[in-house]
Amino acid sequence: MSSDYGYDLWWLVILNSAVFVIFAFSFIRPRTRLDWRALGGFSAFIVALFTEMYGFPLTIYLLSGWLGTRIPGVDLLNHNSGHLWQDLIGWQGDPHLSPLHLLSNVLIGAGFILLYRSWQILFAAQRGHRLAATGPYGRVRHPQYLGFLIIMAGFLLQWPTLVTLLMFPILVLVYFRLARNEERHLEAEFGAEYAAYQHRVPGFVPRVRRQPAGSGGRIPQEGL
Repeated sequence: MSSDYGYDLWWLVILNSAVFVIFAFSFIRPRTRLDWRALGGFSAFIVALFTEMYGFPLTIYLLSGWLGTRIPGVDLLNHNSGHLWQDLIGWQGDPHLSPLHLLSNVLIGAGFILLYRSWQILFAAQRGHRLAATGPYGRVRHPQYLGFLIIMAGFLLQWPTLVTLLMFPILVLVYFRLARNEERHLEAEFGAEYAAYQHRVPGFVPRVRRQPAGSGGRIPQEGL
């Protein structure tokens, strides 16, 4: 396949995969087996994504006949055709400027910020031999896993592939199981303190803060 179409660029596959995996590694600084497994699942998703984005467009190749009858030009195997959501909604301009692509950039950036902030809180808590329960950990119990999922969801909005669409729900389950394993370790280490924290703070989805009665219109602030 000619690289004139934006594919067969394996050096870009390696470069982009390395950049995002190294970014994630630097933000979470894996120490435990659970950390490494979380990073491994994310890394597999990233490599699969960039392999189709710049290496070989397996999804476009498999679906080009079916999509070609419904979306003119999608079977040309050029790089822009990989932005399937934009093709499906009929976006006519530069796919990099579509609302979905811009939203994906926001999600990816927010996910990395969440990873970084979570690592700062967790690192300080581990050094002090105490439970991480402030910052992002004051809103959800597993902000690092949530950060990975947000980043992957952002990439799915930007460049969906059959492989990554299949991987995403599997990784959601993997991270849920990793979270359960992590909680068992924390329960053994912190006992009643963690039980109270677990009762107070949700696992992955932050609670919507309601205005308490008699607050005078002020809503308590709790930052991510």
